[in-house]
Amino acid sequence: MNPIFKHGPSPQHRLVLVLFCSALLIFFDHKMNSFEFVRGYLQSMVSPLQYLATTPKQAIDWAVENLTTRQHLIEENQRLKSNELQFQEQAMQLNILKQENDRLRSLLSSPVRKDAKKMVAEILSVDSDPYSHQVVINRGANDGVFEGQAIIDEKGIVGQILHVGTITSRVILITDVTHAVPVRIRRNGIRMVANGTGTIDRLVHNFVPHSTDVVVGDLLVTSGLGGKYPEGYPVAKVVAVKMDESRPFAQVQSEPVAQINRLRYVLLLWPEKPTAIFSSKDALTAIPENENAGS
Repeated sequence: MNPIFKHGPSPQHRLVLVLFCSALLIFFDHKMNSFEFVRGYLQSMVSPLQYLATTPKQAIDWAVENLTTRQHLIEENQRLKSNELQFQEQAMQLNILKQENDRLRSLLSSPVRKDAKKMVAEILSVDSDPYSHQVVINRGANDGVFEGQAIIDEKGIVGQILHVGTITSRVILITDVTHAVPVRIRRNGIRMVANGTGTIDRLVHNFVPHSTDVVVGDLLVTSGLGGKYPEGYPVAKVVAVKMDESRPFAQVQSEPVAQINRLRYVLLLWPEKPTAIFSSKDALTAIPENENAGS
């Protein structure tokens, strides 16, 4: 029940009083910092509530950041693995190219004659017959290849052309059982014949007298006889000499200096142009007429 008579100040007076007190509080707080302690105390009381209010948002932000970062790390890890594989493959390719470049450089600076006509050829296939040491190269009649042409690598004699095709040729290696190379010992010039044995790292020399001056380690080079191989190219090194008086001849074996089982590129050699030989008639023809008249 509402009282009939109301006591106390009117609402207008209360409003004015409140405004006046507020103005005083603002003045004292601004000029004298009178309520700094109270403000700090209230702030301390409110801080837990602020932290509690912001906790859900912070939790969501942390989860989103960590999930995004983990997914990013997974993608980056996969990308780095892919790049590593590509770099490893490129490194292997570069290593292979470097080896081939070194091999070709060694091949082009072949022993003995540096000014002879040469052509690099690549091995296309190797004969699968274990008793036949033959390979196929990617050069043929279109490149000027001919039967009996000498083949070398960066170390020495490899073999010779056996059959010539249009764009490929078949090479018989010096280790083939049907192949023989006239050689001489570089140390003393004694001539022998190096025969293939069907073994990739062995040559034999038949009909060598017991008195022959040959020792292990002697380098055998082409003698130039027969006209198939140019003179002076390395062929093999003597690895075994057996002087058995019960046999009519000494047993001599050698090892090819060419890397027969590692062939990838070979070098084709062309014979040097023969020196022109003039007859006495040609020489007289070449004498000027005025000299003939003077004589």
